Amino acid sequence: MSAEDHYLDALEALDNGNKEEALIQAYKVVKLDPEHADAWQVISDSHLNPNGQADNLIEASKSLSAVKKIVNLDPSRIDMWVRGGRLLADELGLMIDALEWWQEVRHHAPGEVTPLIEQATIMADLGLYEEGRERIETILNENMDVATSQYGRVHQLLGLFNSAIQQDQNQYFKPWEKRHPGWLAIESKMRKPPVSETFIFMLVTVPILFGVVVLSNMLAGEGFTAFCLTSIVIFVAVIAGMRFTKNMFRSINRPAFNLLRAMNFESSTGYSVISEEIKTSVLYMYILQRKPIAWQERMLLIVEEDTALPKNWKLELPDFESHLDDLGYIEDGDEQSPFWENSEAAEPLEEE
Repeated sequence: MSAEDHYLDALEALDNGNKEEALIQAYKVVKLDPEHADAWQVISDSHLNPNGQADNLIEASKSLSAVKKIVNLDPSRIDMWVRGGRLLADELGLMIDALEWWQEVRHHAPGEVTPLIEQATIMADLGLYEEGRERIETILNENMDVATSQYGRVHQLLGLFNSAIQQDQNQYFKPWEKRHPGWLAIESKMRKPPVSETFIFMLVTVPILFGVVVLSNMLAGEGFTAFCLTSIVIFVAVIAGMRFTKNMFRSINRPAFNLLRAMNFESSTGYSVISEEIKTSVLYMYILQRKPIAWQERMLLIVEEDTALPKNWKLELPDFESHLDDLGYIEDGDEQSPFWENSEAAEPLEEE
């Protein structure tokens, strides 16, 4: 059978939900034709669970390997670049590698907004607010085309970065600093799970709404005007309660967010910075159980290896302007002499 025959069999098996047979046929295709990008996509699809179900570490890694083959063969496959970035950051927790992955996308698709948004999101998770704002400002400064579905995310990230930068930078939790005050806050709250935003909203807003309803008949009376006035007061109370709840949620659960950042740091670097006491706490297990299965399995491997953070360690970010060289914006630095100083200048014409 030819490679195309095996490929058609792989597609049919995948459509029927038989992933094992699809993998067998797809691997036969790439053995006969290693540059068959569509067969590599079948391999990537077959290693992922349908309907958005979580994948284990082995399956996610194999799917990522197939994605790398696809983008090497066809760098214009933005859908595969997106899949690879999501697997790296969300499923495997390799955020630093994901930053480099999205930067590589900019080499092949410099006009795409998605790489910049994803880089900014990762930097927000790592607490790199200034660098993240630069990614969002690049979108605005270059007047890039932003899809309607991405406008909200861009403005949300920009607001987050602006508010964070205005605060004292010493308050930013840095997991790689052993004596950072954020560790003490984590230890003080590690025996309890984080408080849900819904619970805070109910605790704060419901008593106010109950009081408005009870007092509305006494103060506003009855009738259509009183009904409209009461409705407006309830609406304002709900909006104010939602804003107050968000601020309270971030303030109360700041130790949980700090611990999440520390866990993201460990998963990204492979170094262990969280103490054994915190790793066995209720808060740590609460966060770990809500991560993807592949992320959990990889984190457990990091915990078992327990590799200490090297001294004088520094976070190295990719060169976010590396794609400009491909566009011709970065010169080599070799100055060219004017044409009139060229030794091979044309000789003057002689009159006949």
